[in-house]
Amino acid sequence: MQRRREPVVILVACLTLLVLSGLHPRDRLTWFLEVAPVVLALPVLALTASRFPLTPLLYRLLLVHAVILMIGGHYTYAEVPLGNWLRDALHLARNHYDRLGHLAQGFVPAILVREVLTRSSPLRRSRWLPVLTVAACLAFSALYELIEWWTALVNREAAEAFLGTQGDQWDTQWDMFLCLVGAVLSLLLLTRTHDRALAALAGPPGRAATHVAPPGNG
Repeated sequence: MQRRREPVVILVACLTLLVLSGLHPRDRLTWFLEVAPVVLALPVLALTASRFPLTPLLYRLLLVHAVILMIGGHYTYAEVPLGNWLRDALHLARNHYDRLGHLAQGFVPAILVREVLTRSSPLRRSRWLPVLTVAACLAFSALYELIEWWTALVNREAAEAFLGTQGDQWDTQWDMFLCLVGAVLSLLLLTRTHDRALAALAGPPGRAATHVAPPGNG
């Protein structure tokens, strides 16, 4: 019962926070661009919850990632108060909240990609699983950077807050590097926990699995 209730609680919490983040944001267009992944993901997760439920671990990680995006959307990444406080306290050259966002861009999707591949492909027993997981995260990061570039071409003024480069000429490279670091850290830190979560989702021996194949050690 608790396993079924938790995704609903997470969904309600995410929707509530999404609404709150949209109240008087610093820049309305930037808010929309930043929370667009959340807006697109919520209906997909809701529609697939019954036939392809995710592990509680992944649902929790997705909520954390959504919160990071919504905070960045509300304030714009260059003006998040926590980032400004750290900048002043540590005498940094810029607000580094966007670095956290791109670290999460690798950390959370790594578990999402790993779960989908583990449960729906022969790769669950392959040593290529972590390699392809990291590659998928990097591909998504590169796509996101292209979207930022296209936004800048269409509307340079609106893109200034969306890109949040803060004058850093290497911002794109830093974004993709941090995504890589996040994906690798996620696999190093959470693989065993994720395997246990997948096994629990599959259920005890003799019970019909919930579209889950137990992960292998190969």
